[in-house]
This record gives sequence, C-alpha cells and structure tokens, in this order.
Amino acid sequence: MSIHFNADEIFEMAEQIERNGAKFYRKVASRAEESGVRQFLLDLAAMEDEHEKIFAAMRAELSAEERTHVTFDPEGEAALYLQAMADGYVFDMRADPSELVTGDESVADVLRTAIGLEKDSIVFYLGVREMVAERLGKGKIEHIIKEEMGHIRDLSQKLASLN
Repeated sequence: MSIHFNADEIFEMAEQIERNGAKFYRKVASRAEESGVRQFLLDLAAMEDEHEKIFAAMRAELSAEERTHVTFDPEGEAALYLQAMADGYVFDMRADPSELVTGDESVADVLRTAIGLEKDSIVFYLGVREMVAERLGKGKIEHIIKEEMGHIRDLSQKLASLN
C-alpha cells in the first residue's frame, strides 16, 4: 500500500512536534530549582513556539492545490519514513513528551532527555525537507534544522557545565 502526504499534513505534523517540545521545556522549567536552568529551558520553549508559528505560517500560505496535492516521491522512501513517524515507530509525535519526566529526574537526566527529543525532531525535519519544494519553504525548514542543532549544542554545553 502506498502512503502519501500532502504539504498541509506535513506542516501539521511539524507544528505538533514543536507544540510538544515547548510543553516539555515548560514543564521541566517549572520543576527546575536553579533560576539559570529554569530560564534556559524557558528560552528553549520560546524558540519552539517560534518554530510552530513558522510552520503554521507556511501551512497558511499553501494554495488549495498544495493542500491536496501529494508530494512527489517516486521511490516512496520519504512517504514510508513519514508514515513510520506518524505511526510512532521512530518517535511518537502524538505522545506528550512532558510525560517523560516525573519530577524525580536530575537536571542532567532532563537535559539528556531533551537532547534525545531534539535529535528526533531533526531526523523528522530532515525527512520533511526532502518532501517540501523550495517554493513551499524548504529553506525555512533548513533554518529550523540548524536551530534545532543549536539546541542540541546548547543542551550539551549546559549538561557539560554540570560536571
């Protein structure tokens, strides 16, 4: 069975990932005892909010044809990948990542979890990038990938500073 996604569906998935990320960072920030760590996590949440807005704006700019036209994927690889994502085999974007934390984790544990979530989002966006035409905002997706990579760098530096 062939699976197809249109740009509207892809951007909707991306918006959900960003909402999940922002919720995760806000939840762990609310439990952070050190004000510097708390602000760092709140800043990451704000960046995820901005990413969601970018994807929402890209989605709003889609024409009626782009909302219904399926992506060109002659080998079916990207569509299968996105289907695996949607089904939760790579990571479950419908799951609430804030439920991964109970409040008993150390700051280091939370940062490691956050790094994993950022990696998952990058993997998703790399797949999305291959399915989005330049005119639909491929460059914006590349920019968000770089920002998410920056989040990993920042999280890794914060984690290293704890030692």
